[in-house]
Amino acid sequence: MFGVCMRYAGSSDDAKDILHEGFLKIFEKIGQFESRGSFEGWIRRIMVNTALEKFRSLHKSVSLNEEIVEYNLEMSSEMNDNITVKELMAMIQDLTPQYRLVFNLYAIEGYSHKEISKMLNISEGTSKSNLSRARSILQEKVKDYYKQEIKVEY
Repeated sequence: MFGVCMRYAGSSDDAKDILHEGFLKIFEKIGQFESRGSFEGWIRRIMVNTALEKFRSLHKSVSLNEEIVEYNLEMSSEMNDNITVKELMAMIQDLTPQYRLVFNLYAIEGYSHKEISKMLNISEGTSKSNLSRARSILQEKVKDYYKQEIKVEY
């Protein structure tokens, strides 16, 4: 289970914390295991959920700029960090209302697709699709922004 925790943690110490918290939850909830499926799968699910909870709690205060970089916007090494929060917010505001809402709920507020689907009365698949599309659009907008910045510098 330590290996599972390492996939979600930023360091070995964080993984140990997740592992510890996860096993505490396992011992607290052992009576809820219904012998449907494997015990290992049940434990793994608790570890992953614990890792995700820790990630959300640690990243609630992350700035919007860091949040978007975290979503793997493939910026070349030529790009510098001169994009402002105001410009990023404008890019987000340009998204369609549905894409913007799902993006904000997931990326900024930290809600899960399951929670978003219940809140918006849509399927989880639709929530995931909307987030994926919003990310793609934002990636293109940021790439276009930096292409313009590079042209201005020359």
